Amino acid sequence: MANCPITIAAATVAAIGGLHLLQRQYLASKKSCNHRHRITLDPRAVQHKCKSGYQYETFEIDFAMHREHREKIIARMLKLNGLVEHSCIMVHGGTQLGEYDTDTDYAFKQESMFQYLFGVKEPDCAGAIDLVTKESILFVPRLSEEWALWCGDRKPLSWFKTFYGVDHVHFTDEIATVLLARQVKNLYLLKGVNLDSGVETQTTSKFDDIDKFTTDLTALHPELVECRVTKSEKELELLRWINRLSSNAHIKVMETIEPGMVEFHAESEFLHACYSQGGARFHAYTCICGSGHNASALHYGHAGAPNDKVLNDGDVFLNDMGCEYHGYASDITCTFPVNGKFTPDQKFIYEGVLKAHDAVIAAMKPGVEWVDMHLLSQRVLTEHLLQGGLFQNGSVDELMEAEISAYFYPHGLGHLMGLDVHDVGGYLPGTGRTDTRMLRKLRAGRKLEKNMVITVEPGCYFIEGQIEELLSSPATAKYINKEVLARFRKTGGVRIESDVIVTATGAENMSYLVPRKVAEIEALMARK
Repeated sequence: MANCPITIAAATVAAIGGLHLLQRQYLASKKSCNHRHRITLDPRAVQHKCKSGYQYETFEIDFAMHREHREKIIARMLKLNGLVEHSCIMVHGGTQLGEYDTDTDYAFKQESMFQYLFGVKEPDCAGAIDLVTKESILFVPRLSEEWALWCGDRKPLSWFKTFYGVDHVHFTDEIATVLLARQVKNLYLLKGVNLDSGVETQTTSKFDDIDKFTTDLTALHPELVECRVTKSEKELELLRWINRLSSNAHIKVMETIEPGMVEFHAESEFLHACYSQGGARFHAYTCICGSGHNASALHYGHAGAPNDKVLNDGDVFLNDMGCEYHGYASDITCTFPVNGKFTPDQKFIYEGVLKAHDAVIAAMKPGVEWVDMHLLSQRVLTEHLLQGGLFQNGSVDELMEAEISAYFYPHGLGHLMGLDVHDVGGYLPGTGRTDTRMLRKLRAGRKLEKNMVITVEPGCYFIEGQIEELLSSPATAKYINKEVLARFRKTGGVRIESDVIVTATGAENMSYLVPRKVAEIEALMARK
């Protein structure tokens, strides 16, 4: 969409003076562009300023969001099954886990389905939703005196009721008693398989006297998945704010990085910015900070490669990082030169990926098949690499038929995002991935719907194993100019990733703050 205006809410006009100068300049440069952008002060963002002048921002969670989620699943369950005897939805939250045989705990992350329905931060809880009265019941653990000695005051049940906006609160050792007193006969329990990961749900409800109820283990999971696929307005407000926080953190990293530093400096700067400027305690996934050849490792940053390579002058640096707030994720990737200046070959590869990224966002709207968007991104990259001389001896159609670009772009275009960074619902029940080189890694394969949130993250990588396989067969090797390949493979890899909302008529890029064009990146990094 050409010449899209940037509208700034009145409340934002006062706040925008607090934005970094470069961000203000960057926003101004976006007044004529090909994508939809939203620039507004998030309505639930709270500005804080200390006496010293130190400033930060937090986001005030509206727990009515979770009440709306409960109403949504009630409507779906009643539409699906009607009301056959007195039934309840029953879900359990995550359990606090200890580190092996020690008395030290891992940092707790709430189970996502439970988080969606109740928004409760404490571990070892459970929740019920009465499908007759439509009331919510939160069950919390009965904590001991020993717990209070080490962890602080125990909150009364009334605190949980008020803070989380539920109708009733009881202890977890009272689940059966409470439900039987309500004359509940049937329980819909959470059990199913995440069609993206292939992993079964880890928290199936178990409690004393559960055998006094009939249980249904099949109906709830697919309905909750579909509830989470499209986001509410309150969820979108939160996701926009998380994206703004993460985008600013990426900008801080780009302002900081220089040759001689180490990859982990990018990770530490990002995590510090998200926590200190927004109170985001956790990252949404392990930070991927790969420079040079490491940029070709799609999920670099793991325990065996912990972002520990020295940053060399002339290398490209791929940073895939996102923070988490109230369980919700962001997932943004920026690729930039360590020294602030792209070489001609790096620039060529980068701009091919950017073309694919921009083409997809411009084409997104409800009703469009995500598979078609992935194929569009592969086609745009194919055209670019053919024009640059890496591909040869074939037309774009012939190269697409041979799936040559998939050797350089071996992953899917993107994935749904929300409470999980790779959110549920990418495939409908009964469907799955297509087993071709170009499509088998695609994490979503359905039509876009309004208020879906999905990542757009094309890439181009020079992965040794992929290149060896490509060149090992005459049928595919004929399409590659080896001299040009030798030049480009020094780039390592490029990925550009934005988090995008499907709107009624198109798409909204929540990651708009991050500079994407080569000139914008170089201008930002030149100001050190």
